Amino acid sequence: MKTEIPTLDLNTVTAGLSELTRKLVKGAETLMEIDEIDVGTAPKDLVYEEDKLRLYHYRREGEASCNVPVLIVYALVNRQYMLDLQPDRSIVRNLLQHGIDLYIIDWGYPTKADMYLSMDDYINGYLDNCVDFIRKKTKSDKINIMGICQGGTFSAIYSALYPEKIKNLVTLVAPFDFSTNDGLLFCWSKHMNADAMAGAYRVIPGDILNAGFLMLMPFTLNIRKYVDMLHVLEDREKLLNFLRMEQWIFDSPGQAGECIRQFLRDCYQGNKLVKGELKVGDKVVNLKNITMPLLNIYASADHLVPPAATKPFNDLVGTSDKTLYEFKGGHIGVFVGSKSQKELAPAISDWLHKRQDKGESKQKPTAAEKAEARTPSAGSPMRMPETKPQQGKQGKGKELKKR
Repeated sequence: MKTEIPTLDLNTVTAGLSELTRKLVKGAETLMEIDEIDVGTAPKDLVYEEDKLRLYHYRREGEASCNVPVLIVYALVNRQYMLDLQPDRSIVRNLLQHGIDLYIIDWGYPTKADMYLSMDDYINGYLDNCVDFIRKKTKSDKINIMGICQGGTFSAIYSALYPEKIKNLVTLVAPFDFSTNDGLLFCWSKHMNADAMAGAYRVIPGDILNAGFLMLMPFTLNIRKYVDMLHVLEDREKLLNFLRMEQWIFDSPGQAGECIRQFLRDCYQGNKLVKGELKVGDKVVNLKNITMPLLNIYASADHLVPPAATKPFNDLVGTSDKTLYEFKGGHIGVFVGSKSQKELAPAISDWLHKRQDKGESKQKPTAAEKAEARTPSAGSPMRMPETKPQQGKQGKGKELKKR
């Protein structure tokens, strides 16, 4: 039996190559017309800074309908503008439109001067200082905190250590129970030599971590997406959407060696958070101290933080007001998917509005404070010089006032 040898229609091949060449030429022209890839464009003001940390307050067109401000805490390993990647796919803009008063932390880019920053510095130092700043600025006894990915783990730890400062806790695609072996990230992390990494690099380069994340889905993230890009080369807006995501993926800050050492050893390898054995500074973290309302959101198809790492959290906290929310999608889709814009942001807003105290009192601003709030900002704010981090809790940063 003879095997038929497939034949090629030269006219079809020629036409296909001609079309591909046309797309590549058009795409090159489109790329040359793009001067800047705009991300994180929702208007915001820098209100506080400490070392490399920056705290921003998003501007609102009207009064917030939710009377408790929300602090967004993003992961250390990526940039927070994923929540405001582009105007039509922005969790930030969506929450603002639903009446939420938003603040967000930008952790910055660590350098060798930050190699000894620990989880204690980030949580009992920087994060606590930001919370206290917002409480003072808004004259609130408590604020809401919304943690994303690793930032959700940090937010849960913070809420357990300082429950008197947190009104409601919202976590999105955050890992808590590290005992699972679902997903390559959790398998790999259990066998990494955290001491060797921190000792060799001092600050782990973002490119090394990013290469690891890309290898979790090597074909999809390294090959297929660039093949798919050929279909959008002629469309400027779709190409910009692709480039915005690429910028975020490869904009990876380095990681302070001491912090990532403890996070790997105590969480991924020791699973001390759920065991009640995690110690941050001189404080032992007891998740039962989380007595404020909890909204815990996980993604059903998450390849970075599998549901098995997130769902057990609700059984470990001390509150009776706890909601476990399943989002049908992946880790990134939670932030930029069209479904998340229609479903997730409104759900978070509704949950927060239902748990605000209608009669919650705040100190009324003085006449001088009202006048200061009406004064427009002029010029660039003064920046505090960076200082060598000390072991333990950080010193207070600089409040940036309108002048």
